[in-house]
Amino acid sequence: MRSAAQTRTPLLPLRRLLTVSRPALWVNTVGTLVTGVWLSGRLYTLDAGVLALLAYLTLPFNLLIYGLNDLSDREEDARSSRKGGWQGARLTLPEGGPLLRATLLLNVPALLALTLLLPPAATTLLLISAALFVAYSLPPLRLKGRPFLDGLSNVAYALPLALPALTLGSPVPWWPLLALMSYSVGKHAFDAAQDIPADRAAGTRTVATTLGARGTAAYALAWFVLAAALLLPVSNLTALALLLTCGGMALRLLLRPTPEQAARLYPLSIVTPWIVGAVAGVQLVALLARGQWTGL
Repeated sequence: MRSAAQTRTPLLPLRRLLTVSRPALWVNTVGTLVTGVWLSGRLYTLDAGVLALLAYLTLPFNLLIYGLNDLSDREEDARSSRKGGWQGARLTLPEGGPLLRATLLLNVPALLALTLLLPPAATTLLLISAALFVAYSLPPLRLKGRPFLDGLSNVAYALPLALPALTLGSPVPWWPLLALMSYSVGKHAFDAAQDIPADRAAGTRTVATTLGARGTAAYALAWFVLAAALLLPVSNLTALALLLTCGGMALRLLLRPTPEQAARLYPLSIVTPWIVGAVAGVQLVALLARGQWTGL
């Protein structure tokens, strides 16, 4: 008879871990941190804490976000046609244990090291962000199954924007931070609309299953409009880019409110951070080049 140690499934290969971590979505963590560095007025920093955060917000943090989510959503994902590729892994039952071990091994030591390297305020904010993602996916809270709390917990995506300021001792960029929080809530609702059939079949209650496709489109649109309004004190052009891209796709879903339409629009949802970020980045770099940017 083989022992438990002999039958234990080994850790997942790096290629599989990368798939689970959804590299196409790393812009939501890495890009947010880099934007926070720009907003601090110290684009060319070699601060050890910022560099450590940059490394952590790649594979480890995204594995925490999406690995735990995929573990808890195996039933829904099995019914979702968009899973099994770049939009998210479709896990097999034997992969559960190895994925959980890999997630813990990559995150727990890194978080402990960062608590020693970062100032207390930055450490606290990072741990809050990580805790919200864990609470979103795992019981006992399992916020994904609690309508409206599911989306509100996604403000965790915005919190890395403030980490460079707290690490470097710069002012927190409140307007962009609040705008990104609003955007994150709206994007969560919009992205959930395509999963309404699978979530309902699995008995998972979300903001999208509660509001339906039409209500979800209107809800997401309201958050995107708020996000654009919050960006106005910082950059009219960036606010306009957000309103045209995110508001536009929400309006298209509102005009044709079906999960199938939401699925067709999802690739646009994926690239909206790149589009809006590029508009903001060009302006920031131009100001830095002219020596006119000193942070907010």
